[in-house]
Amino acid sequence: MIDTETLCQLLAPLGQEALAVAEAAEPDEADFLPIFQRLAQRFPDPLARAAVEQAILRRRARAKFSHADQMYFAREALEQATSEPLAQYRATRFHGFPYIFDLGCGIGGDTLALANVAPVIGIDKDRIRLMLLAANAQALDLQEKISLVQADLYDLGMWFPPRSCGFFDPARRTNERRLHSVNAYQPPIHIIHEWITSFEALAVKVSPAVDLEQIAEYDCEVEFVSWRGQLKEAILWFGALRGAARKATVLPGPHSLTGEAQPPLLLSSPMTYLYEPDPAVMRAGLVRCLGRQMNAHQIDPTIAFLTSNDFIRTVFARAFRVEEVIPFSLKRLRAALRSRDVGTVTLKKRGSGVDTDDLIRRLRLRGSREETVILTRTDGRMVALIVEPM
Repeated sequence: MIDTETLCQLLAPLGQEALAVAEAAEPDEADFLPIFQRLAQRFPDPLARAAVEQAILRRRARAKFSHADQMYFAREALEQATSEPLAQYRATRFHGFPYIFDLGCGIGGDTLALANVAPVIGIDKDRIRLMLLAANAQALDLQEKISLVQADLYDLGMWFPPRSCGFFDPARRTNERRLHSVNAYQPPIHIIHEWITSFEALAVKVSPAVDLEQIAEYDCEVEFVSWRGQLKEAILWFGALRGAARKATVLPGPHSLTGEAQPPLLLSSPMTYLYEPDPAVMRAGLVRCLGRQMNAHQIDPTIAFLTSNDFIRTVFARAFRVEEVIPFSLKRLRAALRSRDVGTVTLKKRGSGVDTDDLIRRLRLRGSREETVILTRTDGRMVALIVEPM
């Protein structure tokens, strides 16, 4: 971890020269030592080390931030930082508030996005992270929109201005280990009890794998967000930002689906088309809501797949054309695939305990074609569906 003196040197002209030399080498982790040794011939060791580390982190950060090459990072803070598209989407919900308090702002992945909506007060107890955030705000010309306070969230004792709102993203990792209980977060989620009444609105980021029983006590909207088909985060929205009890948002878009508890859908064996709901829809418990929108059926009461005879284009589910339904057994599936001259198969499963890698080996396919097979359950029995992605 860089110290304050070295960070100040890195931000000064000599440090910027060292950083430019390091970045020109496009280093990765394996290159650290030789590039550091080369820089150490021109610059003090701590500065050379910090420059190479920063160049490596900037390369890694490009996957999260469009302006990564202008920004400054700490390794652990970068791993925890929200990616820019998700932060930008979330920030849009804060429009209309005069102040936003970013509680535990870190290096500013969310602060920078929020600052495009309203003035932000970023609070963190870590001086280095606040310095990095200040440098990032300067680099993105947002320094006039962001004020920083070094404080422990347990000891705020602050008076929040009228109509202000808060955003809280607690650490969900410690020593590279994921924290699954909301009360093991750093700080634990129960710290929000005093904030809920202090802010007109509050948003709290939690793991998308959160046990819903752990947050059942809170009167809030729970929004699950996916990015390009991968579940990324869950947000608890309180006060003026609270909407429906459950919300699924699919990015890019945004496309959002809201709803309450729904009665069961009609059941059917797989029809012409099969739909796999987006993971945000499944996690939000909105599969039945989506099924009603699509006038589709479920293939099993415990399985999230939907089915219909009509093709329905939707951003909330991936569609497949069902080509064959096979009562599952190795022998039947092998025969069906060999009859289709299949040599390569993509196996997906839902509601099946089959080891897909082992099954692919045991199929011993030698054909020339590729197929997709879904192993799942319908009407309580295991089936293999040969499908074509739409």
